[in-house]
Amino acid sequence: MTLFGLSEGALRFSIFLAIFLAMTALEAFLPRRARRFPRGQRWFTNIGVLFADYLAVAAMTFVVPITAALAALWAEANSFGLFYQLDWPLWLVWLISFIVLDFVIWGQHVVTHKIPLLWRIHRVHHSDEDLDATSAVRFHPLEILLSIFVKALAVVLLGAPVVLVVIFEAIVNGSALFNHANLKLPLWLDKWLRLILVTPDMHRVHHSVIHRETDSNYGFALSIWDRLFRTYNDQPEMGHEGMTIGLSEWQDDAPTRLGWTLALPFRTPPKSPPPVNKS
Repeated sequence: MTLFGLSEGALRFSIFLAIFLAMTALEAFLPRRARRFPRGQRWFTNIGVLFADYLAVAAMTFVVPITAALAALWAEANSFGLFYQLDWPLWLVWLISFIVLDFVIWGQHVVTHKIPLLWRIHRVHHSDEDLDATSAVRFHPLEILLSIFVKALAVVLLGAPVVLVVIFEAIVNGSALFNHANLKLPLWLDKWLRLILVTPDMHRVHHSVIHRETDSNYGFALSIWDRLFRTYNDQPEMGHEGMTIGLSEWQDDAPTRLGWTLALPFRTPPKSPPPVNKS
């Protein structure tokens, strides 16, 4: 399918690249925290993980052609899903579809923290010891493939419109780039934005090594779910400049290496992790 003269993939990549460049520029002028590691090695690793994701998705769709957009096209062609059985106005269908899909992504994120096998995979994302826009793409290929199936199932059951699905994915990807950015927003702006959207300061708490902070602020785009389900944490205990980011088990330069990062789901944590700040 095409939108604005571009294929779905080209459109999403164009939006992703524009937001990534904007966040990177803003980080350079308005950094929230000092970096622990230089950009070069971290960026090589995080973008390398993104490239591995691309190869995994390409291989999967060659064998089993499933993406959220393809699922929406199938549902449309077969009039399958909730909204194809209801005569509701299009604006309401779009609104509910967006909210429900965002909730599904939030719920999937929570589950990856609660099920040990899924956490082994998801900790690749949490192993980054600095947060910036590249951290938003640091997801192991296995997690990306799982996410595709979860979103595709939700899209089919809803009967979500194809265009809305493409827009939703672009917004969620852009939101992830924004809320992972090492960006210092004015406190008044952060306060008002986070009533609806997940801000960098809000999401950074989720990347703390302190377990109860990691176990909060799961949102990607909308902030309402964490407030509704009481997983919202306003500020990190040690402050944004003083908090430790990453995994307590690996507080060295290992997470900056690509091979180590891709193999992390199969690694066993050391028996005596280095101490971290805890109350």
